[in-house]
Amino acid sequence: MPKEKKTKKIDTKKSTLQSNSNQEFLSNFNWHNYEEGIDLIDQKKLDEFEKLINKNFVDTSDEDVIEGIVIHMTDKEAIIDINAKSEGVISLNEFRYNPDLKVGDKVEVIVDTREDKTGQLVLSHRKARTIKAWDRVNEANKTGEIVDGFIKCRTKGGMIVDVFGIEAFLPGSQIDVKPIRDYDQYVDKTMEFKVVKINHEFKNVVVSHKALIEADLEEQKKEIIGQLEKGQVLEGIVKNITSYGVFVDLGGVDGLVHITDLSWSRINHPNEILELDQKLNVVILDFDDDKSRIQLGLKQLSAHPWERLSDELKEGDKVNGKVVVIADYGAFIEIEDGVEGL
Repeated sequence: MPKEKKTKKIDTKKSTLQSNSNQEFLSNFNWHNYEEGIDLIDQKKLDEFEKLINKNFVDTSDEDVIEGIVIHMTDKEAIIDINAKSEGVISLNEFRYNPDLKVGDKVEVIVDTREDKTGQLVLSHRKARTIKAWDRVNEANKTGEIVDGFIKCRTKGGMIVDVFGIEAFLPGSQIDVKPIRDYDQYVDKTMEFKVVKINHEFKNVVVSHKALIEADLEEQKKEIIGQLEKGQVLEGIVKNITSYGVFVDLGGVDGLVHITDLSWSRINHPNEILELDQKLNVVILDFDDDKSRIQLGLKQLSAHPWERLSDELKEGDKVNGKVVVIADYGAFIEIEDGVEGL
């Protein structure tokens, strides 16, 4: 046992001597004599010296992102230690997003200027964030990862979204599955997005929130379609109004109520009786084989007007009515809701 202890002591001493030797060599190295060829250095010693330099100092000529530590702060600048021959400085303007920055914080930086006019090493945190942000955006686009984004403002055709510090474009058509009428309601909101397109040449990023909704709705759609039956009554929401009818969202599946199936009474346009986002019950009238086109009805949920006619009404009676259509061959008179005579 004593012999083993003695051996460990000797090894430790050797290690210490070797370290001291390297440090002494580094501090006493004569660069002038070496460059002039006066002092010839053993290649093995040079290799050890190069390893020592690489281990202890950051190469400021690299354009890689480096992690540094804030060691001092002034009113205008932060002094960063990046384990180089000198500390670097960064303007505090680059940390406006982080007002709580303090000494001891670790920050990602990149060497902006190796030596300015005062001989100072200048670093950039903003550029480092941008590089890292592009790495994350590219990775999200590649893997389909869902990212958080902050909607900053409106722009032509959509919105500007901050994603990892990069301004991305959110087209108006990619906000939701239903048409958007008030874009301002989304400003200053944080939402989840999917990176759907990157143009590296122009540094453009396009994101979509609709893509996430569609993925969820696709599962709901399969479930709803599997349960559809003719005559089934479902609750829906008016999604879109056209001159020929109304599209109703049944919870991931859209159906059409033709204008002739909206009311027993004659109407000129669906917006006379319905409005966007209105909830209503509809009945399934028909659908195609793959149930991609669903025909809905609204008037069918109420009794036919002819069934409500008074039993006392008979031929020859005088009644009041309203002229609803005038044609070459006569006029259509409505005597009760949904009941017309020529």
